[in-house]
Amino acid sequence: QVQLVESGGGLVQTGGSLRLSCAASGRTFSTATMGWFRQTPGKERDFVAAIRWSGGITISTNYVDSVKDRFFISRDNGKNMVYLQMNSLKPEDTAVYYCAASTSFIRTIQIQVQENYGYWGQGTQVTVSS
Repeated sequence: QVQLVESGGGLVQTGGSLRLSCAASGRTFSTATMGWFRQTPGKERDFVAAIRWSGGITISTNYVDSVKDRFFISRDNGKNMVYLQMNSLKPEDTAVYYCAASTSFIRTIQIQVQENYGYWGQGTQVTVSS
């Protein structure tokens, strides 16, 4: 079983930065996909970013267009951590952010589909004030 715990959310002004962290426990993955999704009240959970690795080597990072060049996903394999550095934050980035994990290497065409992730954290609130 895999447990994911997010941290790092909070309140920030427009243009500010936050770094979200996701701690994975329960097992280590030599091959996996981990991602970040976000959700606002009354809306679907949307893909934000993902990172994939195989044999311990990071293969790719992927982003939704609205966060490209502002958000950056990374991982620390030794600590079983995945991070989402969020810069130049906008009010429309306000949401609950969820960390998700799959123990497989999700195909690029499927990486934004939340049903492909079998493990989820509880979420952390990010609020960007205007």
